[in-house]
Amino acid sequence: MDINKQLAEEFNIRKEQVDNTVALIDDGNTIPFIARYRKEATGALDDQLLRELDERLSYLRNLEQRKKEVFDSIETSGNMTEEISVSLQNAITLAEVEDIYRPFKPKRKTRAIVAKEKGLQPLADFIMEQTLASPYLEAAKYIDEEKGITSSEEAIQGAMDIIAELISDDPEIRKELFELYSSRGVIVSKASDDQKESVYSNYYDYTESASKIPSHRILALDRGEREEYLKISVDFPEEDALKVISHRYIKAKNECGNIVRSSAEDAYSRLIHPSLERRLRSELTEKSCKAAIKVFQDNLFQLLMQPPVKNSVTMGLDPAYRTGCKIAVIDEIGKVLDTAVVYPTPPQNKTEEAKAKLKYLIKKYNVSVIAIGNGTASHESECFVADLIKELDSPVKYMVVSEAGASVYSASKLAAEEFPQYDVSLRSAVSIARRLQDPLSELVKIDPKAIGVGQYQHDMPKNQLSEALGGVLENCVNSVGVDVNTASCSLLSYVAGINGSVAKNIVAYREENGAFKDRKELLKVSKLGKKAYEQCAGFLRVHGGSNPLDNTAVHPESYSYAKQILDLCGFKLADLKNGGYVGIGKTVSEIGTKSLASQLGVGEITLNDIVSELEKPGRDPRDELPAPLLRTDVMDINSLKAGMELKGTVRNVTDFGVFVDIGVHQDGLVHISQLSDRYIKHPLDVVKVGDVVNVKVLDVDIKKNRISLTMKGLN
Repeated sequence: MDINKQLAEEFNIRKEQVDNTVALIDDGNTIPFIARYRKEATGALDDQLLRELDERLSYLRNLEQRKKEVFDSIETSGNMTEEISVSLQNAITLAEVEDIYRPFKPKRKTRAIVAKEKGLQPLADFIMEQTLASPYLEAAKYIDEEKGITSSEEAIQGAMDIIAELISDDPEIRKELFELYSSRGVIVSKASDDQKESVYSNYYDYTESASKIPSHRILALDRGEREEYLKISVDFPEEDALKVISHRYIKAKNECGNIVRSSAEDAYSRLIHPSLERRLRSELTEKSCKAAIKVFQDNLFQLLMQPPVKNSVTMGLDPAYRTGCKIAVIDEIGKVLDTAVVYPTPPQNKTEEAKAKLKYLIKKYNVSVIAIGNGTASHESECFVADLIKELDSPVKYMVVSEAGASVYSASKLAAEEFPQYDVSLRSAVSIARRLQDPLSELVKIDPKAIGVGQYQHDMPKNQLSEALGGVLENCVNSVGVDVNTASCSLLSYVAGINGSVAKNIVAYREENGAFKDRKELLKVSKLGKKAYEQCAGFLRVHGGSNPLDNTAVHPESYSYAKQILDLCGFKLADLKNGGYVGIGKTVSEIGTKSLASQLGVGEITLNDIVSELEKPGRDPRDELPAPLLRTDVMDINSLKAGMELKGTVRNVTDFGVFVDIGVHQDGLVHISQLSDRYIKHPLDVVKVGDVVNVKVLDVDIKKNRISLTMKGLN
């Protein structure tokens, strides 16, 4: 099997691209490095496709390895045939390989094994011939009380057990039946015994085609079953399954044929159906998990890439009732300036005292924006802040930010090391402020599963979810770039080529020797060798260092090309410190990109990347996105009326719709059917987390705290 050829066909790319990419992966290069600095080799494949290709490559290699193991095992046992060998070669999934191996796989003591131990295999073979001879007369020959066979009927039953297992182990039967299960099977959900009203009530008597049931519904059913509210099964017409088996195994309408038919019925009900039911449900769950993880990845990427609120002194407010609202003021780069605790909410209701304290802090530190956590007492705190803003002399805006995972971070060892002088709640206030100021830098400190921008994330396979979300974090961090002199260990650990241990060594080196002067100095860091340097250097920035190119995304391996381009275009390297080379792109175009690339001996893609970076050195891709929606006033759910048009921020995207923050503490739901006038397959086709959208209120259910919205015709 030519794996690279198969990958090229599956991903619809040239085999040369696959060959080069696989070689780069096998050589130990990271996906961000390959995506950014090896575009010539890969044909500019993006990091997402590269990750998918890498994952598929691993699967296909594991498949080939398993095929070899199964082949060797069957051959060693002396059972290998040309037919089995061809079947193995043609198998395209691990499940198919296991079905082929099934008859030869060591088993626990089954009924068939017991029958074989009693010497009934020849009787089973005789019955399978389905001649006119009486099977009962033949069976009488096997009566042996020492072996526990006291009658022809007992001998026949043992033979039937052998035949049933033979049919059950037939890989062709299983393959054909599974295809039918996948296309025509029905998922059936029933209430478990004595169930009352619950969130799963809609599924107490529910059926849906296995081929059409959406991913989020599969995950809901799985959870309902785990929590013992539901009983789930797969329904498939038994007569249709028996037709498939009969066509292959029943040769005659006689006594032997009838016994084979009875054996087939037993094989199906006792062995095949339970096995295929488990497999279908397992594959539906696996497919649903992959879909959910994909949604989680997309949401997390958009959340992490939210535009930072730069150059603003920010106040973080972690709301609470009894214990008070924790306040933290941070400067433009996230350094804590002051902290406080105020009690504007019930039961204390010390509103005026709280206002006085916040006014003092706002004036003292020139606070321009307030970040409010969206947890307990958030709405009351938001009302308090909105009233406070009206009384201020200077312009201040606020934004409610998700505090998902903030408590996890604030109680972590990392937070304790970062803020040993503050208690857990004040650390949370700092985190909330920093989330608005620089979402990426702050959220990388938190386990992605705790950030809460997906669906059923706690039901996902942990390793699969962690790997996928780690890839998103890695992609975001490397897309933006990292200031090596200010970045935390958490942020540095997601830079290509740097693990947690090396990240700590970078910070330790920085603390001992002062700020890095240039990228080359990274080679002095313990355990950061040449390979790691190659992978990470282009993503690390050195602001104000000795070489202006160190503050760009130009990789050190391309510095000579960058300098030659500058010389040919009449620019000086020192000019880079003044904001870049305006017009260099136009000059390169006039010279001719192809001609210049040939002259320098560099690829055109790499040349264009270098020129683009020289025009806007150290640019932050997040700056090109719409700014977050900041507010100065607040509403509540009681003030909403059907038909009202509002502006809101997309907080979460799921398979069935979008949750939008419209400033009333409770997010509204735009069902997938209300997202667009045209048909869409998934909400992500229309919106993403962080988008500022126009919505109209369709319905408000105050008792259930539900808001239904529409976006049709508004965006």
